[in-house]
Amino acid sequence: MNHTTKGIVLRTVKYGETSIIVAVFTEMFGVQSYIVNGVRSSSKKGGTRANLFQPGALLELVVYHNEQKNLQRIREYRWSVLYEHIFYDVFKGSVATYMIELLTKCLKQPEPNADLFYFMEDVLLHLDKASMAVVANFPLFYAVHLANFFGFRIADEHSEELPFLDLQEGLFVAHAPHHSMFLDATLSEVTAHLLKVMQPGELEEIKLHVSTRRSLLQLYETYYALHVPEFGHLRSLQVLQEVLG
Repeated sequence: MNHTTKGIVLRTVKYGETSIIVAVFTEMFGVQSYIVNGVRSSSKKGGTRANLFQPGALLELVVYHNEQKNLQRIREYRWSVLYEHIFYDVFKGSVATYMIELLTKCLKQPEPNADLFYFMEDVLLHLDKASMAVVANFPLFYAVHLANFFGFRIADEHSEELPFLDLQEGLFVAHAPHHSMFLDATLSEVTAHLLKVMQPGELEEIKLHVSTRRSLLQLYETYYALHVPEFGHLRSLQVLQEVLG
């Protein structure tokens, strides 16, 4: 049976001479794997089709879906939105790569999650249009808000009485924990500001030193590793830190 759904490309693997297997986070079915034939031919047309399956691409799809199969097929595909900058700008491209990798590591089950899909679609569109001041803070904003969809949101309860963020608990606490998995008062306050940002354009008002951003990105990776089974490390993080530095 054919279904029309939007999708966000997560990763692509070559298959055979001209085909690919692509993991897509779909609006209708959650994460699915699709085989797409004939998109890696040496012809100009083949090369153009392959460009649609870059990680982060927003697509409109008509797909065959069979619950009994692990590998589905795509009947039709086209851009849902053609980015102006993400695929051509090294800064925005690096942020998008980080965002897609972090999402992929968190998605353990194929079940649909429309709210998460719309969040991802929205943040990618905002990233494409964002100023450089916003782009610099975008990965931090994304990391603290993405956790809301996976059951380990950081409670927005920072205050003078609760100045430290305990990464194990995801809570602001009164005293520095006895373990090492926490943010000091300064980084905790920055995180509290990020939690209050509802629209990415507001990030322009948050002025941070490069070293602060780097520290927070590392600590947010630790936060995810504490709460997502078999999380490992983000391969995109080092590149992102170098580019935004």
